[in-house]
Amino acid sequence: MNDATAVRLQGRSLLSMTDWTPEEWAYTLDLAARLKRQRREGRPSRRLLAGRQIALIFEKSSTRTRCAFVAACAEEGGTAEYLGVGDIHLGRKESVRDTARVLGRFFHGIAFRGFQQATVEELARWAGVPVWNALTDQWHPTQVLADLLTIREHFGRLEGLRFCYVGDGRNNVANSLMIGCARFGMHVVNVTPPELSPSPEVVAEARVQARNGGSVAVEHDPRKGVAGANVIYTDVWVSMGEEAQFEERLRLLRPYQVNAGLLAATGRKRPEELLFLHCLPAYHDHRTEVTAETGALEVTDDVFEGPFSRVFDQAENRLHTIRAMLLATLTGGDGL
Repeated sequence: MNDATAVRLQGRSLLSMTDWTPEEWAYTLDLAARLKRQRREGRPSRRLLAGRQIALIFEKSSTRTRCAFVAACAEEGGTAEYLGVGDIHLGRKESVRDTARVLGRFFHGIAFRGFQQATVEELARWAGVPVWNALTDQWHPTQVLADLLTIREHFGRLEGLRFCYVGDGRNNVANSLMIGCARFGMHVVNVTPPELSPSPEVVAEARVQARNGGSVAVEHDPRKGVAGANVIYTDVWVSMGEEAQFEERLRLLRPYQVNAGLLAATGRKRPEELLFLHCLPAYHDHRTEVTAETGALEVTDDVFEGPFSRVFDQAENRLHTIRAMLLATLTGGDGL
């Protein structure tokens, strides 16, 4: 492990995809892999967060993100306090600035999951402790940490792989993956309808950030876009707060459903060559109130449950990467 990188991360926030250097991202991935291996071997945690408390400010509901923060903190001997929209006065009776200055005196770090990127940036500006972006409308960096770890576990590398995001090409996950994957030398193709194309500014930034031969492209033909893919990644078609656009999204995105036909268009036939990922929750069958009448949306059940899918490995990796992020930013590598 690189001690100098660990020291640089101490006290740092993670608000967007470019807050940390690629080397700092790589350090955190390496630490997460080490922590995961030690946990599976049954080796006890060193409880490096004993006596530390973190606050979880969540404007949006969550399964994986909330549970990963709570479990990661507890495993290292710390505590996490969940603060939902009805629990505190954030942005209503009390400004974000004042809330940050109060919570920064109570807690050693703050995770924010909500709508506006400006909110998490304001928290970080005034809290005086590390603040982590657990999802905003623009970025989702903690998700991408888990995604990159999952891809690296599967292929043994990141550089040179062809990564295809299929679906709503301008949501927070798509934005984050374009930058995150290009930084590690991957060839990223955002496969999306013209109406849902990523902003030119995000595409330009992803190209600036690309390293080691990485590239970024936008493609509107789904079968052409996934040709030669090593990774197919999709997300829900309607993000939280956009429910009124459900029917319009179905119209636009039906041709972009990840199904057996789309996987065949990659030209890959073996699980060693092709990986399917989804950040979850996924609408892949008839078992939810959303899909009871429509059936599968962004991915069909045969793909979701099939041999190419590693979505639950990916979900588990939220725990290991968030644990690594907490240790890196709160301890600076002390004892790692």
